[in-house]
Amino acid sequence: MIDKIVHDAQAAMEGIRDGATILVSGFGDAGTPHALLDALVEKGARDLTIITNNAGVGNTGIGGLLAAGRVRKLICSFPRAIGVSVFDALYAEGKVELELVPQGTLSERIRAAAAGIGGFFVKTGVGTELTAGKETRQINGQTYVYEEPFQCDVALIRAERADRWGNLTYRLSARNFAPVMAPAAPLTIAQVREVVPLGEIGPEQVVTPGIFVTRVWRQA
Repeated sequence: MIDKIVHDAQAAMEGIRDGATILVSGFGDAGTPHALLDALVEKGARDLTIITNNAGVGNTGIGGLLAAGRVRKLICSFPRAIGVSVFDALYAEGKVELELVPQGTLSERIRAAAAGIGGFFVKTGVGTELTAGKETRQINGQTYVYEEPFQCDVALIRAERADRWGNLTYRLSARNFAPVMAPAAPLTIAQVREVVPLGEIGPEQVVTPGIFVTRVWRQA
């Protein structure tokens, strides 16, 4: 019987090692898996590379990971925003690395990892510091820069509902990056608000199929 539901933080975090590269869903606070990130802090994994849209809000979630000194490198589109203070201080002190990636390129590098694409060319960032040192190519008279897919170990995502097979639905804008992140990592852990019986999520309602989900943890 397939049952991907786990019932405690230790089980949810099993297999996450020091030095892991972790995708984290969320746009601002919407769709951020705070309970999973808190559990990751408790686990104690260090030297992490976090790939996400922004550097968290306050001292919770990604901010909590940063404050605990667990993050070696942050790859994101918006490291500075209202409510972001932990990252600013750590970056100024040289305690965390930053790779700044335009939002569309960030999403496509994640999707490329899921689709098995070896790389792609895009116009975004050409001629700026964001693409310094990267391969460029002239295509139909325009300059494109080569981008590679992310190499990811884990995806931590937040969804609204799940069944025991791991099929997921999302709530409004909380959907954001989670559907593209789920298939991009060999270990995908979903934090959900509700677990429902098999069949309650109709096939046409499934956004992330359970084949891309390793574990489901119901938010307490």
